[in-house]
Amino acid sequence: MTELNTLGLAEARDALRKGDTTSKELTQACLSAIEGAGALNAFVHHTPEIAMKQADAADIRIKAGDAPDMCGLPLGIKDLFCTKDVPSQAGSRILEGFLPQYESTITSNLFGAGAVMLGKLNMDEFAMGSSNETSVYGNVINPWKVDDRDLTPGGSSGGSASAVAADLCLAATGTDTGGSIRQPAAFTGTVGIKPTYGRCSRWGVVAFASSLDQAGPMTKSVRDAAIMLEAMCSHDPKDSTSVDLAVPNFEALMTGDIRGKKIGIPKEYRMEGMPAEIEKLWADGAAMMKDAGAEIVDISLPHTKYALPAYYVIAPAEASSNLARYDGVRYGHRATLAAGDGVTEMYEKTRAEGFGPEVQRRVMIGTYVLSAGFYDAYYNRARRVRTLIKKDFEDVFAQGIDAILTPATPSSAFGLGEMTDVDPVQMYLNDVFTVTVNMAGLPGIAVPAGLDEKGLPLGLQLIGRPWEEGDLLSSAYALERAAGFVAKPSKWW
Repeated sequence: MTELNTLGLAEARDALRKGDTTSKELTQACLSAIEGAGALNAFVHHTPEIAMKQADAADIRIKAGDAPDMCGLPLGIKDLFCTKDVPSQAGSRILEGFLPQYESTITSNLFGAGAVMLGKLNMDEFAMGSSNETSVYGNVINPWKVDDRDLTPGGSSGGSASAVAADLCLAATGTDTGGSIRQPAAFTGTVGIKPTYGRCSRWGVVAFASSLDQAGPMTKSVRDAAIMLEAMCSHDPKDSTSVDLAVPNFEALMTGDIRGKKIGIPKEYRMEGMPAEIEKLWADGAAMMKDAGAEIVDISLPHTKYALPAYYVIAPAEASSNLARYDGVRYGHRATLAAGDGVTEMYEKTRAEGFGPEVQRRVMIGTYVLSAGFYDAYYNRARRVRTLIKKDFEDVFAQGIDAILTPATPSSAFGLGEMTDVDPVQMYLNDVFTVTVNMAGLPGIAVPAGLDEKGLPLGLQLIGRPWEEGDLLSSAYALERAAGFVAKPSKWW
């Protein structure tokens, strides 16, 4: 058998059921791989004792014939998920030393299904970033390299993407507020799906922008994404936005038969200055889907050009409200005070020390757009734009479009420091193809589809109808098979 840590979820599940390996062996293989990959800085809290205990329990369940699909499979957990008695810092100094006394609903679902936690994964601070350079733990490095340059794995789920691409774990959890699953997946040659808003519980996931945040899996294949997503999803009364809807067997719905389906190509996504290789990848993707029997239809999403500015009003506004709770009083970092300092100075110093520059920037923007003279001019106007963006998608789906094909990112992975050293708006433009999906609350998936001229992975995005993740996964499976992407990074770490 190949090295166990290189298996995907489906392969490992089948091997466990046949008795070809054990969860303990799988877990040990991943722990060894993590030990040798410190250079990637993907894992920030290691939980080998918990992992081995969970693996032993999983092996007993498998032997007894009581094994859900995820049973015994070793995962990495993004540091945004609260895990009981395990540090959960959201990549921020302000949550230093925070040990939750509860488990997030999603990790609870996964561990209830027998999954194994290898540790917590690095991420941009409070999920605010597109390059994993805003983390208190330092930046994650993409396992893909060009000319010995360190590249970003994308963000904010950069640790998750890097760990999956480097075979440090079989799969990982991610979260997506404006593209934070799909962009890193595209940069690392992995698969990432953001489900419909409300499909996965947000309870126990540290909040960034509550009307946009959604968790999802980051995996080595579309089939793996279907398996893991089913285990993550559930109705949760503790989350008022969680929808009480039956969770289907996504893997069973994944036929890959897209004959007769209508795939929309939005003209507004043809951005000025788009690299020729992204244009070609997109055209190749459409041709692949056409060859598989789909009908390719040109569509219009007229309010797309307003999505990014509207997003960067709404997301910081919600962040400024959500992050007000971090004050140094109940948990996390508290600044050292000088004689005579009162509660106001404690708040000011703690938040100044605890939040990094990007988080401070977004909190200040958010506070500004929510302030008395600007609420209508900025926040309410952005909310109206959001409604128009949502209606664009509803109109297209009402015309019989089954899925929409777009690029996942405007480029391949860029070098660390390349974007952070210039205008932050340049970094925000990385989300240009992904934010509309969050604004409309739709499911979207990134699938690796080719390599650029430097040999770096490029991804395509499929956007689906609300609550139709099964159909979306089936279309993604057809695209994955047609693209035949099998490239892996050369091991240098």
